[in-house]
Amino acid sequence: QVQLVESGGGLVQAGGSLRLSCAASGRPFSNYAMSWFRQAPGKEREFVAAISWSGAVTHYADSVKGRFTISRNNAKNTMYLQLNSLKPEDTASYYCAAAPSLHYSGIYYYTAPEAFEYWGRGTLVTISE
Repeated sequence: QVQLVESGGGLVQAGGSLRLSCAASGRPFSNYAMSWFRQAPGKEREFVAAISWSGAVTHYADSVKGRFTISRNNAKNTMYLQLNSLKPEDTASYYCAAAPSLHYSGIYYYTAPEAFEYWGRGTLVTISE
């Protein structure tokens, strides 16, 4: 079992920044590939960013590329998402997710929600005009 807890959400103006954190506990954090997803009211959950077990490989949705940065600190069992140049359309609940890493098989990250065993409860990000 892996427990995930997100934090750092809030209300900011368009153009502002936030830093989300995802604290993990349970099994060794470095065993897992991690991702961020988001879900806006009335919309499906969508992939935002992914990071490999070591942090060496990252991947972003086109909608956030160049504005968001994913990172992790395995010593602190924590993953981060730096959100810059925020837009009203970034308003959503943001969720972190963990899936066993298969890097030895050449799979460094996942983007499909179905791939993930463990999810946090989310943190709300609201961007005002």
